[in-house]
Amino acid sequence: MKAFVSRAIPPAGLKVLEESTDLDITYNTLDEGFSKSELIARTRDADGLLCLLTDTIDAEVLDQCPNLKVISNMAVGYNNIDVVEATKRGIVVTNTPGVLTEATADFTWALLLAAARRVGEGERLVRSHNWHGWGPLQLLGGAVNGKTLGLIGMGRIGQAVARRAAGFNMDIIYYNRSALEPALENELKLRRVELDELLVTSDYVSLHAPYTNQTHHIINAESLGRMKPTAYLINTSRGPLVDEAALVAALQAGQIAGAGLDVFEKEPELYPGLTELDNVVLAPHLGSATHETRGEMSRLAATNLVAVLRGQRPANPVNPEVLS
Repeated sequence: MKAFVSRAIPPAGLKVLEESTDLDITYNTLDEGFSKSELIARTRDADGLLCLLTDTIDAEVLDQCPNLKVISNMAVGYNNIDVVEATKRGIVVTNTPGVLTEATADFTWALLLAAARRVGEGERLVRSHNWHGWGPLQLLGGAVNGKTLGLIGMGRIGQAVARRAAGFNMDIIYYNRSALEPALENELKLRRVELDELLVTSDYVSLHAPYTNQTHHIINAESLGRMKPTAYLINTSRGPLVDEAALVAALQAGQIAGAGLDVFEKEPELYPGLTELDNVVLAPHLGSATHETRGEMSRLAATNLVAVLRGQRPANPVNPEVLS
């Protein structure tokens, strides 16, 4: 069995692959992805592919890689893969859920606090040598303690963010397709509301929903218009949940107070004007970027890949019907 790893991954995953001496595995050892044509050329004869969110695995790729039996995505999301087409071809798709919950929740709070307290602006001021000392009106930001946090999406990461909000004495509301169990709502001290109420009420709106046709641009000009002018938007989920053109316009007009973004619509491209705004904190997709989390993601992705190639059931199939 042959497999290809599309990008350099942490040592934990490499260890699993290197110990799989019954498999013929080749690697992209660089920390940069291939173009689609390069990816096809290296995967054409492969039985397995370990890839990342930055790799687009669509029908064109699948047509030219007829031997594929498994696509192991080193990510929780898998909207970079045409799962429907993979399923038609009997290809198992796997992901790495659960392991990045705490790291992403931590980083959500890093962005929220940085945006609210204008940390990015302050750091740029100090680095520019234009800071002339403390002033009572300098870089006043938004308070966090006691404010209302609105969470869109209430999976593992949304729940982890809610747990951290308790330390800030916040009123926590959430919008989700289905309600949590009452016991869990009571434990986390939150209540479910409709989207409109969340947008109108929240001081901080944080996105934790999966990317689907229904959540595409769930934050758009209309929803931004419903938010408080003192509110902040935080996105550590999926870039296309936000209409970046509408967000830039809202930030330019002071329609909302600010934003913190770790993901973008067309990564690594940014919508024109976004980088010129002082009232947005921009991060290069760092939500899961701890040694421990990325290491475990790579280990799980490698383990899923090896399992399928050995005829075993992987721990995290996205399309388990292929295995039946």
